[in-house]
Amino acid sequence: MSVGVGTVSGMGKRTHLVWDWNGTLLDDIGAVIEATNAAFAELGLEPITLERYRELYCVPIPRFYQRLMGRLPTEAEWLVMDEAFHKHYWLRADACALTQGAAELLADRSASGLGQSLLSMAPHEHLVPIVRRHGITEHFLRVDGRTGPSHGSKAEHMVRHLTALRAADEAISADRIVVIGDAVDDAVAAAHIGARAVLYTGGSHSRDSLAEAGVPVVDTLAEAVEVAERLAG
Repeated sequence: MSVGVGTVSGMGKRTHLVWDWNGTLLDDIGAVIEATNAAFAELGLEPITLERYRELYCVPIPRFYQRLMGRLPTEAEWLVMDEAFHKHYWLRADACALTQGAAELLADRSASGLGQSLLSMAPHEHLVPIVRRHGITEHFLRVDGRTGPSHGSKAEHMVRHLTALRAADEAISADRIVVIGDAVDDAVAAAHIGARAVLYTGGSHSRDSLAEAGVPVVDTLAEAVEVAERLAG
């Protein structure tokens, strides 16, 4: 299920930002590493450092485990791994803060009537309440979390998001959308609909990994917004 939550419009042909959540607007990489290592301990795997995580991380997530284990996990193993990670992650997620400057950036764009929405692979039933608790829901035309399996494609999710955005505001077009995220998958999803992307280094990937996507890579969200406006302008 998806939800339309805001009153911000696309304002004609102005840039519409599609924000990622985990590792982008939410500064949760510390919680991710803690949850990953807690899950690894249950599974008999060695702990991983942040640097190593960023070197190996990729989607779909089973490929990440393949890089760690030297083979793809079986379906049964994957279900155990996925459940273990999410159990530990959601115990920590509420303590995570927004990324520095995120609230102000969102509020400024909202006050200027500039369109933005939130698209995440976090489970929708967890995403909506945590976004609401951070007091930023009103800044988004839509907040869409994942409703299918956790190893699904963000590119497919992006197609559904764009369809919903255009139903809410027909002035929104893919060529005026810029996705801001922390993972190569965000750039792939943007390209899938003909949009652009800017990738932020504060999340799940190393800078070198992000650079392989062939899109701009930045170190702050403020810079991401500036670059996004230039790309779509």
